[in-house]
Amino acid sequence: MSPAGPPPGEGAPLEERAVWVRERTADAVRRSGRSAGSVKLIAVSKTQPLARVLEAHAAGLSVFGENYVQEAEGKIPALPGAEWHLIGRLQGNKVRRAVALFSWIQTADSARKLREISRCAAESGKTSRVLIEVNLGGEGSKTGAAPGDLRAILDDTFGLPGVRVEGFMAIPPFSADPEGSRPHFARLRELRDALARELPGTALGELSMGMSNDFEQAILEGATMVRVGTAIFGSRQGRG
Repeated sequence: MSPAGPPPGEGAPLEERAVWVRERTADAVRRSGRSAGSVKLIAVSKTQPLARVLEAHAAGLSVFGENYVQEAEGKIPALPGAEWHLIGRLQGNKVRRAVALFSWIQTADSARKLREISRCAAESGKTSRVLIEVNLGGEGSKTGAAPGDLRAILDDTFGLPGVRVEGFMAIPPFSADPEGSRPHFARLRELRDALARELPGTALGELSMGMSNDFEQAILEGATMVRVGTAIFGSRQGRG
């Protein structure tokens, strides 16, 4: 199948869909001028039954994204060798369980949340890898820190034990045209680059951006992680 080929039809097997997404990812990485393997493909398995997640793993996918701690608790023990990312809102009463379950938490959105992650991780002897979620469009329906607050959050939480802030995550305002997302992706990259220059002691190498509709555009604008659900698993409720 050519990387430029059309997406598989709705009834296509998961394995065929996974191959298509991997090929499109690799092609976008090549076009971005980066090395192969420099972008992590996260299969968004939220709402998918465990059987489908196991099918995706058998198809060669090893990194999964979940929205809800409680749902993930029924899946993660079945695939202990996989890498699991929390990509949904982190509720305050679920921080300790999230720290125990997930390799990455992508939705820290305040200094207070980072301090709570730090406390829970340090108490368990673990270091949580974290991304700060950024609300690029200022949308009231979405969580995430305002772009103008990122410097203060990083300053307030620098050096916290048990937590390593490694970059940013964002879901831009939805656009039916994937190219409509590119200015938002570019803005997140520019924010990251500016903060990395201002705060040389930080390690802000990761940008998690791009979903099924626009992951190629995200890669072209510098994404190091893309979160793809529908293109792999087929249509379901919710965006992905």
